[in-house]
Amino acid sequence: MHISRVQPQVRRFYDGGTFDSPPHPDCEPRIVLERLTEDDAETFALERRIGYADRELAELLVPAGPEFRTDLTSVPWLFTWLVPKTGAHLPAALLHDGLVGGHDDPASYVSTEGHVVTRDVADRVFRDAMADTGTGVVRRWLVWAAVATATMFVGSEAWSRGQLWRHRLAAGSTVAVILGLGAVATLDLFDLGPLTLPWMGERSLLTELVGGLAGAVALPVLISLAWGRFRMAGAILGVLLAVLLHVSVALLLLTGLYQAVEWAAKAAPAAAMVVAASVVTLSLVVLALYAWG
Repeated sequence: MHISRVQPQVRRFYDGGTFDSPPHPDCEPRIVLERLTEDDAETFALERRIGYADRELAELLVPAGPEFRTDLTSVPWLFTWLVPKTGAHLPAALLHDGLVGGHDDPASYVSTEGHVVTRDVADRVFRDAMADTGTGVVRRWLVWAAVATATMFVGSEAWSRGQLWRHRLAAGSTVAVILGLGAVATLDLFDLGPLTLPWMGERSLLTELVGGLAGAVALPVLISLAWGRFRMAGAILGVLLAVLLHVSVALLLLTGLYQAVEWAAKAAPAAAMVVAASVVTLSLVVLALYAWG
């Protein structure tokens, strides 16, 4: 895979028409969304189709019918700061949703040349389509790595059961190894654990940080070789997971704290106000003691 092989061509996206009218290849794409709330989850229906001229599959129209639902860009809330739910990449994300479907929903697309789009092929279409929307190189490869990893766990229609489990084993063991090494590296950095990593060891803090960062980049790339033709996705996801491990943990803790405060404010508003006032008062006392003590 060569990152620079796709030259962006914005005109590949166009207005796909409605479910009762033909597409309009000479018109700009029109994304018309209807916001819905189903089972306490926010979803959207597309009132017009998105047309896309793929480099290999020719014309693709999404969705196939009005029953299609999407959550826009399917990205875990923990990483929306890195890849937002909407933006330049939205047409490509909606296209991908139609090509692969949801957890309980079938794929919803029309291929005018009669192609059956398997999930791994849909991921490739997604990556190319993001380039055509002007999405940056780094972001589109990050997003593609995420959806390709999901495909390794979910499977593709063209894979045998043996292939599916080989991919699951490669992806699952990679995540487990990176998380394990990340935990050991953290303890090693602060000399808290019984284990030390050879590339960190008993050195100065700065040297150990540099060694830890080198390991966070080099080791996932080496481990990704077990991913076969998905090794690029393995390398990208592995490095991202290793480098952002501590950031992700911090975000999880902060989000957990926010959820706890939100729950307390709703369950016992009076008690929550007392606690908040106490925290503010204590903070003012500590500030005064430290500033003038």
